[in-house]
Amino acid sequence: MSTDIPTGFLFIDKPATWTSHDIVAYLRRATGVKKIGHAGTLDPFATGLLIIGVGRSATRQLDTFKGLEKTYVATIRLGYTSDTLDSDGVITPASPAGVQSITQEHIESVLQTLKGTQLQTPPMYSAKKIGGKKLYELARVGKVINRVPVPVSIYDIELLSWSEDTLKIRCIVSAGTYIRVLAADIGEALGTGAYCATLRRTAIGPYSTTDAISPKMIVRENWVANIKTLDDQGILF
Repeated sequence: MSTDIPTGFLFIDKPATWTSHDIVAYLRRATGVKKIGHAGTLDPFATGLLIIGVGRSATRQLDTFKGLEKTYVATIRLGYTSDTLDSDGVITPASPAGVQSITQEHIESVLQTLKGTQLQTPPMYSAKKIGGKKLYELARVGKVINRVPVPVSIYDIELLSWSEDTLKIRCIVSAGTYIRVLAADIGEALGTGAYCATLRRTAIGPYSTTDAISPKMIVRENWVANIKTLDDQGILF
């Protein structure tokens, strides 16, 4: 392979069911470049923006994006819980009847209480590593270990819609925040239980899904045309 292969970043709109690793593996085949990485994992059930570094120089710069705030749109189902805190887990009725007494004012009040900095415990079904093992690998064999709560920030949270047992929110959060945990916290505060039914990351810092494309649109003949690079101020263009 030629040593003058372009290096830079691709904005990918991750489909549901694909893992972040699936995206990287697919792009390695599509571009012919082996050195590819991503800035921030998305769960398999989630969709949305992944910033992909292509080439050694770009992958070394991925930390530039990992600490940026993230914007998500999530659909939360009330009255039920999930062992994974999302739609991929085992769904169990919690308090479906309790949903009938919930009001929009109550929901919005709870959302407001969740703004700010708080301690959040990483879920067992997550890619976080403890002792060299990913938590979800331990969870799948029935192991539950103590996890140290970490500070996260909920900068903004907004109710977009609410219908029967489903509410839709938009939130802007610090890096490392688990929206699945936030959904469970909302369910606990409402007294109904809840899990995250759908999740979409719409932005990473100033970068949006409006500039992202499906991984299937990347082929050997066009990937270079979709590459973005950093300017002197560290902004992608």
